[in-house]
Amino acid sequence: MDQEQLMREAADEKMINDAFQVLLNDYMNSRHRKKTDLITKAFNFAKQAHKGVRRLSGEPYIMHPIAVAKIVCSEIGLGSTSICAALLHDVVEDTEYTVEDIENMFGAKIAQIVDGLTKISGGIFGEQASAQAENFKKLLLTMSEDIRVILIKIADRLHNMRTLESQPANKQYKIAGETLYLYAPLAHRLGLYKIKSELENLSFRFEHPEEYADIESKLEATRLSRHQSFDQFTAPIEEMLKRMGLKYEIRERVKTPYSIWTKMQNKHVTFDEIYDILAVRIIFKPTSRETEAKECFNIYVELSQLYKSHPDRLRDWVNHPKSNGYQALHVTLMSKEGHWIEVQIRSERMDEIAEQGLAAHWKYKEGGEYSEDENELNEWLHTIKEILDDPQPDAMDFLDAIKLNLFSSEIFIFTPKGEIKTMPANCTALDFAFSIHTFLGSHCIGAKVNHKLVPLSHKLQSGDQVEILTSKSQHVSPAWINFVSTAKAKAKIQSILRHDNREVQKAGETLLNEWLKKNGFEPSASLIDQLAEFHDIKHREELYQALGEKTILLGEKDLDKLHGKTKKSESSGWLKYVPFVKAKKKDAPQPELLVVSEKLNRKKPIYITDDNLRQYKFPTCCHPIPGDDVLGYIDNKNQIEIHKRACPVANRLKTSYGNRILDAKWDMHKHVFFDATIHLGGIDRRGIVNEVTRVISNQLSVDIRKLMFTTEDGIFDGAIDLRVHDCEDLKQIMDSLKDVEGLKEISRIM
Repeated sequence: MDQEQLMREAADEKMINDAFQVLLNDYMNSRHRKKTDLITKAFNFAKQAHKGVRRLSGEPYIMHPIAVAKIVCSEIGLGSTSICAALLHDVVEDTEYTVEDIENMFGAKIAQIVDGLTKISGGIFGEQASAQAENFKKLLLTMSEDIRVILIKIADRLHNMRTLESQPANKQYKIAGETLYLYAPLAHRLGLYKIKSELENLSFRFEHPEEYADIESKLEATRLSRHQSFDQFTAPIEEMLKRMGLKYEIRERVKTPYSIWTKMQNKHVTFDEIYDILAVRIIFKPTSRETEAKECFNIYVELSQLYKSHPDRLRDWVNHPKSNGYQALHVTLMSKEGHWIEVQIRSERMDEIAEQGLAAHWKYKEGGEYSEDENELNEWLHTIKEILDDPQPDAMDFLDAIKLNLFSSEIFIFTPKGEIKTMPANCTALDFAFSIHTFLGSHCIGAKVNHKLVPLSHKLQSGDQVEILTSKSQHVSPAWINFVSTAKAKAKIQSILRHDNREVQKAGETLLNEWLKKNGFEPSASLIDQLAEFHDIKHREELYQALGEKTILLGEKDLDKLHGKTKKSESSGWLKYVPFVKAKKKDAPQPELLVVSEKLNRKKPIYITDDNLRQYKFPTCCHPIPGDDVLGYIDNKNQIEIHKRACPVANRLKTSYGNRILDAKWDMHKHVFFDATIHLGGIDRRGIVNEVTRVISNQLSVDIRKLMFTTEDGIFDGAIDLRVHDCEDLKQIMDSLKDVEGLKEISRIM
């Protein structure tokens, strides 16, 4: 062994031991029962198991489990059992050791958590589904036994996101997409707000690097003026709190780049038009646990003497904590500069729960030594268990069903007896019926909300008192799926419908098999899939259903297609995907769609050029144009779809079919025109439409394909379909339109 290698190994050894020592120090400073021997044993075992293995970044692999354990200890606040499980979480997956080995050395509890954290492949969703969907299902099943599995998994994902730089771009989009779709909402649901914000921000940074950098630079540029606003706003508050004799801390809370970007997208506004970037947090030491709620309101009363408060923006999470335990009093005050500023009032205990979520609850249990109690989210876990008992056959449906349960905005509903039930915002009377009991939901005919009769689809508001009305003759209708919003209601309705549909599907399948045999075909899965595709149906079960219900009748056209007698124009169905126009010679041959081979290097980006543009599919879900952040997705036919990275469809694909995601880049030279739509809104006046079209057509020489304007009570709303080369053209058009008097809103429609 040469001298250089020895020095490198010595440096690695020192780095590993130093990192572990930091972890131990953090643990020793916590309020947990001290079990340093067990943690050291787990560290030595993991270090030996991962010996010689390095991460893509080049550092020894053991640094990852140490980092995850540190997050578990310092940022989530868990104890020795969780720290040991975090140190050992990759041992079973990546080495020869088994769960039984872990159990023999560290006991059943740690082994059970490690088993829950161990990734698996394949599963009930089949090979085409992402392993992530199956992992998530196993994770939730294990979580039903021990909530710490999900907390450690979130810590694992956080460290992977912090070190995502070393991964190729297609992996970055997959991991960032999963994070935004699953892990950030989970962290939020468990009350880990700090971690949730970091996960969102990191995902945003890797998926939209330019927008992230732009918002970061604007935040930096406005930092000084924000500090001045904060100081001016809080100076009288500090004096007030001192007069009240409170021990306190006032913190400045700045909106994250991700939440700023989300607001810019949703509200169609620029960075400069967002006024709630700054918020203020008051954290005080209460006289006692019993008086802290009263003291929160005392502070609010005094604040409203200093500043005018917004009557509709008082949020009392003190007396009605969120289901993840979050407590605080949120008030919105008008500053002397004329901006609304949100103030969050919390006790030290409330602040710790807000930062560490579920784990912090354990610190406030009765008794001196707190144990890792898993009963805080029993109700939520019970709901998930019910969904898992009857999972959707499709991985994406399953993930969507789980995601529906990760609601962050909650309302409080009262039963006729005055009991409080926590429900997600936008839920309906039917959701509420299913949340109480499946029988109540499936036989629901309506409800009385605040003693007034309402339909099943009526959306509930916080504070409503709801009485469910039922009838034995009522049956579940397929239309119900369209207006329920909770995972439990959707899962139950689908389960009942599936049960009802089995007989119809059976009849449809028999009809289909008889028709195929009669026409000389041997029934097979591929033939049935072909027929389903001809009728724009995704799943065989839906085809059987349609045949059983006689909404589809098989005939000559189907036979011609199966025999391959389709006309050229019919077989070129992919053209419906192409939202662009290119000048070409009359007799130029139509390029074929690219079919991906096994040899394709998925780590390298694909380049979309003027020449190969028509080899890719451009679905109508998001209309990407050159300049948009895009990715490629290899579909079931091994052809490549191009999506915006922020497209909702792409978000689902990244989560469920991450191994099919490709990095895609534009290499266009303004030869091709793309369709784009902009939305306009503002104050109506005579001649404004003429002025808008003059700017677009005369000044900028851009073709308008479609123009639609409506006006009501002096306000107009419109949409214009344009032909542009890229985002640069679109930005120039939108910037030019800003000079038109009366235009208040200009945004691009996806």
